[in-house]
Amino acid sequence: MKFGKLLVLAAVCGLAATQAHAQAGKTLYQNDFEKAAVDSVPDDFLVLDGGFAVKEAEGNKFIELPGAPLETYGFLFGPSEKENLAVTARIHGSGKGRRFPFFGVGLSGVGGYRLMVAPAKQMIELYKGEEVVASIPDKWASGTWTQFHLQVRKTGSTWKVEGKVWKQGDAEPKAPVISFEEKEEPINGRPTVWASPYAGTPIKFDDLKVVSVSGS
Repeated sequence: MKFGKLLVLAAVCGLAATQAHAQAGKTLYQNDFEKAAVDSVPDDFLVLDGGFAVKEAEGNKFIELPGAPLETYGFLFGPSEKENLAVTARIHGSGKGRRFPFFGVGLSGVGGYRLMVAPAKQMIELYKGEEVVASIPDKWASGTWTQFHLQVRKTGSTWKVEGKVWKQGDAEPKAPVISFEEKEEPINGRPTVWASPYAGTPIKFDDLKVVSVSGS
């Protein structure tokens, strides 16, 4: 299912905005799936499409997207906000031959901003809706967990959309590695997760977290 179709689906579902104003650094949402039942989906998730389900391996629980069909899938979670918010997660994917997955996290709902790893292009990409607004080179390692951090901050009359991605076990970058200056006011929307299992292998998601961040 394409992102445009997902946007229509979310609108039909009638998402309600739940304001969650808080001081910077406060955790607004957290889910490591350890209390979730295997083969279930958390009640607070809005799955737009895809066979997402909680799985367990080596004593760790996570939510997994199957390796087929080969389409784009996602779900929404956490509070609905338009600014001064950050989402973090770790995602595990594997390539197969010359085929690679495509995955990442988002803010401001289905049509908002997305921080995506594109191994086939060897790039990290920042999207606004379906448009790539920034990209940087990336060397992704198949079969590893990748850490994501995406935030939207109000800075005067504009907004900074900033992200960083790093391999689990490596040092977290101190500053964002990719950014975009938004001149249009973002819309209220829940954080998102996106994935396309183009390699035909499952994609795993864990340690979802939403925190408030400082604006200008």
